[in-house]
Amino acid sequence: MESAIKTLVTTFISASKGKENMDTKSFQKMVSSQLSNTMQDTDSSSAIKEMQRGLDANNDGKVSFQEYLTLIGYLANSISQNKTGSPSEAS
Repeated sequence: MESAIKTLVTTFISASKGKENMDTKSFQKMVSSQLSNTMQDTDSSSAIKEMQRGLDANNDGKVSFQEYLTLIGYLANSISQNKTGSPSEAS
């Protein structure tokens, strides 16, 4: 598990180029390159922009580490549901 956490952190740091937030271009590149096997529409810039808007809790046009973790949590929950067949408790 430690390795997975380190990977999540280093992926964000790499995508954000060491900054506190990922801009739109960095977020799109990260989603396309890192999540194409997990998510649909990773080749659609408009779908990724819509996803970014949904994550952008403070409406600054960027994805912070906390907002990135929201995406990771959503994806982890989705994968868990698919593996166990359990309905979402967040629904």
